[in-house]
Amino acid sequence: MDSTNVLILPNIEEDGIKYPESDGKPMAETDEHRDLMIQFIEGLKDFYRNDPDVYVAGNLFIYFKKGIPSSVVAPDCFVVKGVQKKRRRTFKVWQEGKGPDWVIEFTSDKTKDEDLFTKRYIYENELCVKEYFLFDPLGDYLDPPFQGYRLEQKGYERLPFGQRLYSQVLGLAIGVEEGELRLYDPLTVAKILTPMEAQEERRKEKAARKKAEEAQRKAEEAQKKESVARRKAEKAQRKAEDEIKLAKEHAAKEKELRQRLELELAALKAQLKVS
Repeated sequence: MDSTNVLILPNIEEDGIKYPESDGKPMAETDEHRDLMIQFIEGLKDFYRNDPDVYVAGNLFIYFKKGIPSSVVAPDCFVVKGVQKKRRRTFKVWQEGKGPDWVIEFTSDKTKDEDLFTKRYIYENELCVKEYFLFDPLGDYLDPPFQGYRLEQKGYERLPFGQRLYSQVLGLAIGVEEGELRLYDPLTVAKILTPMEAQEERRKEKAARKKAEEAQRKAEEAQKKESVARRKAEKAQRKAEDEIKLAKEHAAKEKELRQRLELELAALKAQLKVS
């Protein structure tokens, strides 16, 4: 965002001096710049979501000299530590007690002069931003397209080129992956998920959990059916065994009765012969 002081309402007035909230210009050069910028801001906000004293913002006017509205700059993304996490319309250094600790510009060929000279001078000399990073997503002019500077005694010193750059301020490693700027845990080297990715992971976990619960429910139902079938089979077996037992008992009684009758008949015949 251009830091040129173009007076466009709404304005914030302090001591009779107006501090514009906008210059009326687009927030980014291209859709890609805007999307990358928003994604990166949201990623940092999510990373610091539990820290009440870290403020993450972007494309917001930072006024760094009281009473001089032209002393303004609007970083694409910046982080301020030691200030309250809350919504702001503009950021006034004299009210907050300090300026940004970390800044990044999503730069392009159109904004390179401002990013490399005008803004860099402000960040380095006026605001004393501890770390200044630049990312040229379209590869318009920066080689490599992702670079970083750290404020030392003599001014900004460029960080050594590498696949990823380590930010002392953020405590994070930052690198380019598939054209996007990503945050990494410097210890585990694990990629920190964006809020959208984390949401997608939660959806997948929820779907997997639901699938597992459904599988468990079906398994329990199958087990229940199997248990019912087993009880029915056991009942049928007991009934069959009881019927067999009864049949055997009935057969034994019939045999006993038949034997008794035969004995009585034999005795009767013997008696008849005697008489």
